[in-house]
Amino acid sequence: MTEAANDTVSKQMDVETDIITLTRFILQEQQKTAPNATGELSLLLNSLQFAFKFIAHNIRRAELVNLIGVSGTANSTGDVQKKLDVIGDEIFINAMKSSNNVKVLVSEEQEDLIIFEGGGRYAVCTDPIDGSSNIDAGVSVGTIFGIYRLRDDSNGSINDVLRKGTEMVAAGYTMYGASAHLMLTTGTGVNGFTLDTNLGEFILTQPDLKIPEHRAIYSVNEGNSYYWPDYVKNYIADLKKPQDSLKGKPYSARYIGSMVADIHRTLLYGGIFSYPADTKSKNGKLRILYECFPMAMLLEQAGGRAVTDKGERILDILPKGIHDKSGIWLGSKGEVDRFESYIPKA
Repeated sequence: MTEAANDTVSKQMDVETDIITLTRFILQEQQKTAPNATGELSLLLNSLQFAFKFIAHNIRRAELVNLIGVSGTANSTGDVQKKLDVIGDEIFINAMKSSNNVKVLVSEEQEDLIIFEGGGRYAVCTDPIDGSSNIDAGVSVGTIFGIYRLRDDSNGSINDVLRKGTEMVAAGYTMYGASAHLMLTTGTGVNGFTLDTNLGEFILTQPDLKIPEHRAIYSVNEGNSYYWPDYVKNYIADLKKPQDSLKGKPYSARYIGSMVADIHRTLLYGGIFSYPADTKSKNGKLRILYECFPMAMLLEQAGGRAVTDKGERILDILPKGIHDKSGIWLGSKGEVDRFESYIPKA
């Protein structure tokens, strides 16, 4: 059968046969953007996708094999650990160790960083299962990750991760729900992949994703509003008022309570997500290295913005500890710009 005939049969059956898997995408991007690269980052990204598939598998069967509920322990930041937190952390540690390309690993579930033996040249920062407090209710959770290349003179130390987010070479998240969705950036835009469980492969489904510049949606936990500074309260109050640009309608509120799920919706539809620091603790809740930085890089690469409560660019923060926290506002450029207009001038 000729090539033309094959194409005709495929179209008649409505089956796409020339699909782009994550592995294929990674190799093609390497050839296009860095043809002389060693391939170490490509191998690392392939190791990451194995971890995502393994975690997705465990989440799908969690209730059947009694993996829901608490484990009886707390993680490095004092949060009660779910059983899946522990399993997800172990999966991630073993996948990064066996990749032979990772030297330093920072996990939300570990008090200190992990240094692997071998000659790996990358550092990975991760929240293995973000949003696990909601998992018993069937809410989507996810894995967040950011990747640094080790400093040229380093054999692996804390200094390889206590760096600005602008120095990351890749970042993303995988959201687990009815399907597993991976959003990935290597610094040249954002691409979305969906796990086909029958093929066992992540398939490119959202190439070169861009966030809308404006969208009248805000996502924030208003249960904390008592402790917000006045300018934040004023900003949110104004969003609830009739908007001339919306024919007299206010902004819509959308809040899931799982950062990955809330960011995923914001990335696809636009709007603004925030978790501001409160006046009581003076700190935000979200961790800089493995929550704020990766999400900020994704949103910027998709055409959005990510800033602190004071309007400083998130990726310009220089963390002093591996579990440091920050307030964060990120989403559509126009919506973040509007928030910044409420920040008091120094």
